[in-house]
Amino acid sequence: MQVVNRTEMIERLLKESPFICFMGLEIINIDLENSVIVMKMPLRPEFERGGPLTGQFHGGAISALIDTVGDFAIALVVGAAVPTINFRVDFLRPSTGAFLIAKATVRRSGKTVGVADVDIFDHQDRLTAIGRGCYSTQAG
Repeated sequence: MQVVNRTEMIERLLKESPFICFMGLEIINIDLENSVIVMKMPLRPEFERGGPLTGQFHGGAISALIDTVGDFAIALVVGAAVPTINFRVDFLRPSTGAFLIAKATVRRSGKTVGVADVDIFDHQDRLTAIGRGCYSTQAG
């Protein structure tokens, strides 16, 4: 029952935010036991680096993906939406293709702060970026 409730919570969060809705995120997998969530984001013309038809994701779109999926990973543990404290991104190579996959893993969820690591993979399953986010573990 808990898995369904947490999954439903994430689905609701996906629909409630106009920006997150615009991102077109899709849940691929939720693993509550290991505090992992995997999501897919399609390439939209608005997400392209350097203008249309480059096939490369802009760093801002990748950063938004990292922040959002990291936040959702902590939300799975906390049971509610949580605010971001800060996050960082390391770009390893250009992110190209029709979509990106983000895999967020909760590293720690304490009384006030949670930490999630997020790996970004392109359509060829190449690691293209990594991020780490700190989030409040107080619902808000």
